[in-house]
Amino acid sequence: MTYRFWCGDCGFKTPWGTESEAERGHTDHYATRHPGLRPGGQVETAAKDPAGEGMGCVGCTTVAVLGLSFLIIVSACGR
Repeated sequence: MTYRFWCGDCGFKTPWGTESEAERGHTDHYATRHPGLRPGGQVETAAKDPAGEGMGCVGCTTVAVLGLSFLIIVSACGR
């Protein structure tokens, strides 16, 4: 997940990032633009772009098991 914080006192939005990165940007914004005010606003979340992510362990394991099963079937039929 990626996160972005919206300021509750102006139109500022942090850049998308990890939760801690976005929260740090939100806190820094309040410290410089709204000193003395307690940070407010809302948090927006979004799923990460799947294009940059790999298959993961489950995907790799599934491919390996299916490939091995295929080889076993082919070798059994070839006898």
